[in-house]
Amino acid sequence: MSETDPDFAPIATRIRDNVGRQGFMGHVGAELAELSRGACTLAVDRRPELLQQHGLFHGGVTAFLVDNATTIAAATSRGQPALTAEYKLNLLSPASGDRLICRARVIKPGRQVAVVAADVFCVIDGKEKHTATALASIAMLDDTQAARIKSPA
Repeated sequence: MSETDPDFAPIATRIRDNVGRQGFMGHVGAELAELSRGACTLAVDRRPELLQQHGLFHGGVTAFLVDNATTIAAATSRGQPALTAEYKLNLLSPASGDRLICRARVIKPGRQVAVVAADVFCVIDGKEKHTATALASIAMLDDTQAARIKSPA
């Protein structure tokens, strides 16, 4: 990563630190599995607290992974802070198995809005099954906007 893109190393460090401070990531038990310029992979292992009444991963877990992974992927493009503006999520099949993996990739980086796609897979007996796909618009923040969010007036 840093050998081919030395400018990305400080961005990756800042993003990993920020993700580490997200209480909800810890609450859900999600991990930042991969990070590169324009891409992010989040994963979470199966736990009873994350399942709905039929023993499947709750759709909210899938939505959370999409929300967070697309925002993180967008932030990798230029190192800007980012917030989700909107996303469209299609649940393709029930999310069972031992693990959920969300892979997000920037389709169109932008100074104000980035377009990011994500795919979610569940791991069943070591094989990945495509369970959801999404497209997100991510608001890219400048330093002034980011400062206002951190300490609202």
